[in-house]
Amino acid sequence: MINGNTLPTLESSRVVLRPLEDADVSALFEVFSDPEVMRHWSSAPWTEQAQGMALIENVRRCFVDGTLYQWGIARRSDDTVIGTCTLSQIDAQNRRAEIGFILRHDRWGQGIMSEATHALLRFAFEELNLHRIEADVDPRNDASIRLLERQSFQREGYLRERWLVGDEINDTVFYGLLRHEWLVVNAHAT
Repeated sequence: MINGNTLPTLESSRVVLRPLEDADVSALFEVFSDPEVMRHWSSAPWTEQAQGMALIENVRRCFVDGTLYQWGIARRSDDTVIGTCTLSQIDAQNRRAEIGFILRHDRWGQGIMSEATHALLRFAFEELNLHRIEADVDPRNDASIRLLERQSFQREGYLRERWLVGDEINDTVFYGLLRHEWLVVNAHAT
């Protein structure tokens, strides 16, 4: 779906979504090893920096396959990665994908993820011409649910005991956003 050998850089006012680099391993570890950040994630917190390199290698492999596009969310001021924003489960035939995002704890509540997801959705609908974006969210994750709803996602279902993380079984709430809904909302925003 993307022509070229790398993800394009996506920009917002305070952050840039850019391809992950080997030098981002420590920054990624800082995000993904924090139990508070990973509390609503579908896997346990990282325990080794090597997991960061494994993530980057997987992102590169999946990019070539066209099944996952994952950007680092980098501060404009110093290019430090403070999170990631992802399109996964990309289904080119049906023009749909799943959105995912994670942000360093000390950056929560600042509107950064709203900017990042808005840039990602604009790219998904306007450049990739996707028809549908889905989100799978822990129902206890109020901040992510509010973010999705502000971006015009609609709640579509509740799946019981969908994820096993460590010893805990978690439910999920499923959200969806259609291209025509995105276009209407953003036509009014300009």
